[in-house]
Amino acid sequence: MIMNRIVFSLAVLALPAFSVAQVKKETTALVTGKDIAVVPTESGKVRGYVHNSIYTYKGIPYAKAARFMAPTKPDSWTGVRSSLSYGPVCPLMDPTTAVADESEFVFHHDWGYPNEDCLRLNIWSPGVNDSKKRPVMVWLHGGGHTAGSSQELPSYDGENISKKGDVVLVSINHRLNILGFLDLSAYGDKYKSSSNASVMDMVSALQWVKTNIASFGGDPNNVTIFGQSGGGGKVNTLLNTPSAKGLFHKAVIQSGGLGLAFHDPSLTKRVGAAVLEELNIKPEQIDDIQNVSYEKLAAAGKKAVQKVQEQAKAEGKLQAVFGLSWGPTLDGNILPYQPTDPTAGAISASIPLLVGSTKNEFMASLRLPDSNTLTLEEAKAMLQKQYGDKTDTYVAALKKAYPADNKPSDLLDVDGMFRRSAIKMADLKAASPAPVYMYLFTWQSPVLDGRYKAIHCSEIPFVFNNIGRCEEMTGGTKAAYDLADKVSQSWINFARTGNPGHKGLPTWQKYTPANGATMLFDNQCVEKYHHDKEALAIGPQVSL
Repeated sequence: MIMNRIVFSLAVLALPAFSVAQVKKETTALVTGKDIAVVPTESGKVRGYVHNSIYTYKGIPYAKAARFMAPTKPDSWTGVRSSLSYGPVCPLMDPTTAVADESEFVFHHDWGYPNEDCLRLNIWSPGVNDSKKRPVMVWLHGGGHTAGSSQELPSYDGENISKKGDVVLVSINHRLNILGFLDLSAYGDKYKSSSNASVMDMVSALQWVKTNIASFGGDPNNVTIFGQSGGGGKVNTLLNTPSAKGLFHKAVIQSGGLGLAFHDPSLTKRVGAAVLEELNIKPEQIDDIQNVSYEKLAAAGKKAVQKVQEQAKAEGKLQAVFGLSWGPTLDGNILPYQPTDPTAGAISASIPLLVGSTKNEFMASLRLPDSNTLTLEEAKAMLQKQYGDKTDTYVAALKKAYPADNKPSDLLDVDGMFRRSAIKMADLKAASPAPVYMYLFTWQSPVLDGRYKAIHCSEIPFVFNNIGRCEEMTGGTKAAYDLADKVSQSWINFARTGNPGHKGLPTWQKYTPANGATMLFDNQCVEKYHHDKEALAIGPQVSL
């Protein structure tokens, strides 16, 4: 007994001081402390924490910016900056004050705290200060170009995908809505790029990654940008941004229907003028806008957009289905070409692309009290309002595309808009030398009697391997975990090599307009070829 105590005491004395390099050997789920996970950056040292062997940092400043100004490098600091919790999010023009109980249960938002000083990023990495060159994945959040943040959904947490794929996951906040896109370029050189401040923020974040990510175990020469919904639109924007060239090497667009067109500067300048008019600011007093409260600025912005939108509609200058909203502008500088312009393709010609959408996106049947009680006759009557005498042809085409569908509500819920957008993006990309791969997420969630199907955002928990964090959306079933293993591995493989295929899937061919090759992610994954072409050919061909 005495000998055992002596041996134990000697073993304890022989233990070296606790260091960053030894964290991975610990069995403790959470490791924290003043000397834990300390990493140098260009601006100063940051301190994070380690959870389940993943080094985690939140709220690191990647830039700073005065209102409507281009971002610059963040202020440097001395000592070690604590980076343990999410930083501020961009203020919203319509802050959330009430939610629908059932859908909030499914999505489970985290709204964060607003502040205009919101240029922050978060990092998850399997190792730091170790000279390894792991693939880097930079996540751009959804919410259109007006809302959202890097913490908004539980699916955005980067720990699980980082651990599974030995990748470095980065997510960012940036300016949105009127703060990111108000066009004041008519009022002097100082504001020449204000209409694309949000885009400049994202470029600054990628520049920060290029400069600093090696210290966090990442390879600055193997960076993938990926995003969903508005985040997918942001990815497509960056693919068409000359100043972002060389800062990323692969791209993934998930349900990114907002990425096919930039705003006409003649309209955005009118919005800028209307905002000044609402605020009673004369052009020669333009700098007074810096002192207007965000609440007053947002109110003026909403009135200005409505006013100019009504004028543009009357003039026949507004065709997009979403109307006039805050978003990137074709300013001739930050964004010199429309994404559909053949000249734009050269900017990202060498970037492999993975693009797709979900089967059901924004489901019409959710507007019904109980979509599961809908009859076939009722469903067809609702379709008749949209498809008229083509209704029966459309129903037959859907049955051909998705023969396993058996609910009448399924006829209402198959998305055409985002799917068409994804195909358009893939067709444009197919003209370049880099490969493009297409997917369609068709897996049907069992939550709440299956009402939410493959809704908008439903693929994100699978991409991030976050089924356990998102049981309200996924059900947390074995089938969900099995599919998440396949989906997340595809994103990891794509980030690593530019090819999303792996042994857990059927052969995944490169997409071409001729073959229409699309990987359908479901309980049984399968690649199909133009499987829904007939259905997509029927009905309104909307402009995004």
